[in-house]
Amino acid sequence: MLEAIRNAFTLPDLRRKIVFTLLILVVYRAAANVPVPGVDVEALKNFLESGQQGSTIVQFLNLLSGGALTRLSVMAMGVYPYITASIIMQLLTPLIPQLQELSKEGEQGRNKITMYTHWLTVPLAMLQAYAQVIFIQNSIPGIMDNFGFGIAPLSTLATLLTMTAGTMVAVWLGELITEQGIGNGVSIIIFGGIVAQIPSQIGRFISQGDWWNLILFSLITVLTIAVIAVVQEGQRRIPVQYGKRVRGTKVYGGQSSHIPLRVNSAGMIPLIFAQSLMIFPSALANSFQFHDNQIVAGISGFIVRNFSPAGDAWLYWIFYFLLVVGFTYFYTDVIFKQQNLSENLQRQGGFIPGLRPGKRTEVYLNTVLQRITLVGALLLGGVAILPWLVGVITGNDTQTSSLIITSTGLLIVVGVVLDTMKQLEAQLLMRHYEGFIG
Repeated sequence: MLEAIRNAFTLPDLRRKIVFTLLILVVYRAAANVPVPGVDVEALKNFLESGQQGSTIVQFLNLLSGGALTRLSVMAMGVYPYITASIIMQLLTPLIPQLQELSKEGEQGRNKITMYTHWLTVPLAMLQAYAQVIFIQNSIPGIMDNFGFGIAPLSTLATLLTMTAGTMVAVWLGELITEQGIGNGVSIIIFGGIVAQIPSQIGRFISQGDWWNLILFSLITVLTIAVIAVVQEGQRRIPVQYGKRVRGTKVYGGQSSHIPLRVNSAGMIPLIFAQSLMIFPSALANSFQFHDNQIVAGISGFIVRNFSPAGDAWLYWIFYFLLVVGFTYFYTDVIFKQQNLSENLQRQGGFIPGLRPGKRTEVYLNTVLQRITLVGALLLGGVAILPWLVGVITGNDTQTSSLIITSTGLLIVVGVVLDTMKQLEAQLLMRHYEGFIG
């Protein structure tokens, strides 16, 4: 691997791509430390470390922003609104005939869908910025006195526009990495923020002299990374045979190939779906917990106690696990239907030995995918509830948020590293150098 890295830096164009990616990350991290005017940064930091109700929700949003929410910076939302817009467009594509037609028009169609995704990102970013600041205001009184259309409309509008602009700049930086750097830019932006928080987490254990938990959590982190890497790379190869076609004096086809069905086709999306859905009831109930109406206050208190990741809220973690498994199957099915594998095989003259092209092939592929997805779904569910499992094993529920990297963060980090390594591998092999795997 060291030899492969040395080879990568000896190639001028590949070295330029790597250096460009690192420089963009430095620019993003610098912007992530510029707070929105009027924010009490120290109060927000204390709130995140306190473990109070609502702090877990803010920590999740902080993860997706790449650590920028710690200071409520201009990049506080990161690329999350763009991710949400992308997911919405993916779900709408098979439902809207016009979008479905665009998806089949090649690069030009994909560019139009990307443009629509950018347009959708702007209103989503505005709404998320407003909801995010209001939630933080309710959780930390006095953190931002000049926000609210009834209090300071111009200042509020300026804050929303600043945070929305920050999101669009983050998306632009991510796309620059995709086009001129190495790896998927949006994923690398999030990856950079997660990795940037590792030294402070390790430093916290060292400053407290908590060497036992540092060793324990380091081992858990390494083992989890190994399991995620194995399952992420796991695939079922379906053999495919292509029939021979004669055109003039030339014979085409006749070769054998395979369709790689991944064990985890959904990536980290089910965790984001499930966690977004799980934090919504507790965030809403938190606002009504001290309502004058005793019934409303009682219901809100029950939801906050049992459906937020705090204390002995085992109901939260069970529902979280089930939602992750369910969303894994749902999103995998959506992606599979968009690929139209059976139709594309039939068009190209390919078939699975022993099966008729068309409907039977589609049913067979769907059955195999459903079976192998069970392993991926259970892995994602296990990764999702890993903080709770660690707290149960160690017998200390306060440690559920003390992992060196959060479970969702681990999945993102491993996925981004594997994807980037594959791209570097392809670049090296194309230039006749031995790659990372070779």
